Amino acid sequence: MATARFLRVLVSGALVASLTLGVLGGVASASDGAKPPSLEFRGEVIVPTGTTFGGTVIGGLSSITYDDAGGVYYALSDDQSQINPARFYTVDVDVSDGHLDAGDVTFLATTTLLAPDGLPYAPTSFDPEGLTLAKSGELIVTSEGIASRGIAPWVRRSALDGTYLGDLPVPDAFLPTSATHGVRQNLSFEAAAVAPNGRHLFVGNEGALVQDGPAATVSNGTSSRILRYNLATGRLDAQYVYLDDPVAETPVPPTNFSVNGLVELLPFNDQFMLAMERSFSVGAPGTGNTIKLYSVAFPGADDVNGIDSLASLASLQPVEKSLLLDLRTLGIPLDNIEGMTIGPKLPDGRRSLILVSDNNFAASQFTQFLLFALD
Repeated sequence: MATARFLRVLVSGALVASLTLGVLGGVASASDGAKPPSLEFRGEVIVPTGTTFGGTVIGGLSSITYDDAGGVYYALSDDQSQINPARFYTVDVDVSDGHLDAGDVTFLATTTLLAPDGLPYAPTSFDPEGLTLAKSGELIVTSEGIASRGIAPWVRRSALDGTYLGDLPVPDAFLPTSATHGVRQNLSFEAAAVAPNGRHLFVGNEGALVQDGPAATVSNGTSSRILRYNLATGRLDAQYVYLDDPVAETPVPPTNFSVNGLVELLPFNDQFMLAMERSFSVGAPGTGNTIKLYSVAFPGADDVNGIDSLASLASLQPVEKSLLLDLRTLGIPLDNIEGMTIGPKLPDGRRSLILVSDNNFAASQFTQFLLFALD
């Protein structure tokens, strides 16, 4: 159900990775996307926790995608229908002057996501995390599932009015059938993006499947899988391995919770893309969040589709990654940034890159929009 009211939001305030399975080189020269892009920070907007719109609480913005035809963005809330029905927002982000400033973020509508039965999703029946717009005009939504209750992750097609259109297949390897198999709790499908040619959808899990290896720690990284779907056939046609960094900061005390993993992908084409890793440590300095952007190359990576456990492989070639930006260098507080999309061109001809944070609906956090110029 869409709401046509408008809300203006104010602005507040203006390494080297060690890997568990090997050391990766830089991205090789090739065609589009092979040369790592450059990024320039162009401003931020903060939406305070508790801000409301259309009868809902704005928050949990775990993914964002741009609709070039409509000139608007769609941002997914990861609310499991506990605060308000599961939903996504239509958002205007005005970057026409090349900067992101006070008043540049406008919430335009809220749309309820509908389950296969045509009704809003029942509370705690799924965990929405990933959102992307296909060339067909459909949205693709991912759920992490709820591993602790044996609820499987999924990848679903949805109309722009929230209507369920169908499922894409999820391999058995991801199903949480036991304590030793499938996705981990809160470490499943976070990343989802369609390549610009519209042919393939890429979906990534945040951390290792239980049978693939351990989750990230301060001492060791982990492994994610990137799934490639052929949208013309609706079939999964490849899987690749992505190596995540160790946790960036030691929690305080060291026994406190910490995490690092793959939270977003942004393809330039079927072979080269951006990836975002988010690390969080309870009690670490500042907000405890560390966000890194990587350039990723798929040529030469092994296809592990059909393999239930990576532990069964003697060796494999993961995708290559090269660090583009550690957002700590911006010198601003960083919230739990999980969403990323390419927007319209800026006045100087560069493309806009928009990032957004999931505030977990917590009073100590905030919803954060960041703008970069992408060269």
